[in-house]
Amino acid sequence: MTILIDEARWWHRGRRWCHLVSDESLDELHAFADANGIPRRGFQGDHYDIPEDYRAELVDAGAAVVESRVLLRRLKAAGLRLTPAERRRITSVVAHPTGRAGS
Repeated sequence: MTILIDEARWWHRGRRWCHLVSDESLDELHAFADANGIPRRGFQGDHYDIPEDYRAELVDAGAAVVESRVLLRRLKAAGLRLTPAERRRITSVVAHPTGRAGS
């Protein structure tokens, strides 16, 4: 069981963001996120997007700091990495459970 977090280097809406993943299972990832108050809206199909402000707290809670390329390699090796199209489809369903945007 390993929860991994990379460096906060992606800018979005005036904040830097990092990624939180499991190299074991999505159940493990969700359990860690739930235990640390990370809302499901941050889940992107195979990872959580985490604002830099929360990174240190998650590291203190047990997330292992790795470089982004290591995080990606471990996610792929676990068979959990989704393609961008798969991530868009999953996050669209979560955002719009009826399958219709704006319903």
